[in-house]
Amino acid sequence: MEHLIVSAMEQALGWSGPDRVGTDFVRGQLPGTGVSARLLTPTKLLDLATRRSLTTPQLRCFQSGRELHPFQYCTDEIGRRGQSIRMVDTIKLDAILREGCTLVLDEIDVFDPVLEVFCRALQWWSHEIVQINAYLTTQEAAGFDMHWDDHDVIIFQVAGEKSWEVRAPSRNAPMYRDAVTSTEPSQDVVWSGVLKAGEVMHIPRGHWHRATREGMGEGFSLHATVGFVKRTGVTWMSWLADQSRAEDLFRTDLDRWAVPEAWAAQQAELLAAVAKLAAEHTPADSLHARETQRPPARQIPAFDLFGEPHGAVCVTQFEPSTEQHGDTIAVLAAGKKLTFKARAANALESLLSGAPVQFTDADTRTVAAALVKEGICAPMTEELSLGYTGLVTCA
Repeated sequence: MEHLIVSAMEQALGWSGPDRVGTDFVRGQLPGTGVSARLLTPTKLLDLATRRSLTTPQLRCFQSGRELHPFQYCTDEIGRRGQSIRMVDTIKLDAILREGCTLVLDEIDVFDPVLEVFCRALQWWSHEIVQINAYLTTQEAAGFDMHWDDHDVIIFQVAGEKSWEVRAPSRNAPMYRDAVTSTEPSQDVVWSGVLKAGEVMHIPRGHWHRATREGMGEGFSLHATVGFVKRTGVTWMSWLADQSRAEDLFRTDLDRWAVPEAWAAQQAELLAAVAKLAAEHTPADSLHARETQRPPARQIPAFDLFGEPHGAVCVTQFEPSTEQHGDTIAVLAAGKKLTFKARAANALESLLSGAPVQFTDADTRTVAAALVKEGICAPMTEELSLGYTGLVTCA
C-alpha cells in the first residue's frame, strides 16, 4: 500500500524503509504543506472525544502535573429510561482547556477513517502492531515528567508548538516486564528544543523524554504519537511455549517427587525436546504466524444487505500472504486460508494491495465477496473512503 503520509514521513526522517525504526533518534520536517493536517486537527480531536462515550484510561486529562478525576471533565448523562452514558462535559472541558491542560486520547485510530487507514499502512510498512495516541496541550500546561516508553515512537507535531528534551537510555532495550526496572534518567541529552507544526521525530524505545508548554505563553500544541511494538527474543520464547502445548511431554506434570534417577531423566528429556522445538519453530516462523493469523482490527458486516457495493479494500492488519500451487492460489490472512483458481490472480492482486478497488467486472466482484465474507476485505463505504481520498491511489 503506497500511502502519501508514510512516504512523507520517510522523506522527513531520511529513511528508505522501516529498518530504521528503533535505531537512532532523528528529527525532520514533513515535505509540503497540509500533510499533517490530514491526520488530525484540534477541532477534529475534540469532536471525536465529545461525540463518544469514553472513559479512562482511553481518555485522560492532566493539569498541574496530576491526572484529573474523570468527573472533572465528564458526566453521566441519564436517558429518559434511566440508562447512564458517560460523556465529556463540554462546558467543564472548555474551562479546563482555557486554564491549561493536557488532554490524551489513546487509540484514536479506531475512531477516524483517515487515522485507521494511516495506522494500517504503517503496519503493512513496518510489519509491527501500531497504535496512534493524540496529545492536546493548551496554554502553559506541563506534560508528563521525564520518562521512557517500552516501544518505539514516531511523533507528528500536527499543530502548535511544544518544548522537548530527549535523553539517551539508561538501560539497553528495557521492557514493560523486565528483570530490572530502569528508574534513573540518563544525563546524556540527545536533543532539546521546540517541535513545531509539520515536524516529525523518532524516539527509540528506552530513550528518556519529556514535553511541556511551560513558559511558552498562550497557545496550544497537538501531536500524534505513533507507537511501534516490535517483537523480541522474549516474545519468540513466549510463542514457543504456546507451541509446546501440542506435545504430551510438555503437558505432563513435573515429577518432582520421583527418585533422583527418574527426575534427572525427565529433565534431560525436556531439555532435548526444548532444543528440538526451538529448531522446528524459529523466530522467523513466529513472525510469519503472527502476521497471517492476527484477525482484522475491524470488519464491516452486511456485505450485500443494503445493496451491492461498488468496491472493496483489504483491511487485514498485515499484508496478506499468497502461495501458488499449480492452478490454485492460496491466500493466508486473518487466521484463515482461502483457495482460489489461478484465473483469479489479477483480481486478488488488486484486492489484496491495500488500495481501494472499484468493481469493473464480475470476476473481481465475486472474488471480493469471498474475501469480505472472511473478513479479509471490507466493502468501500462512503465513510471508509474518506481515509483513502488523496492519500492512497486506487488499485
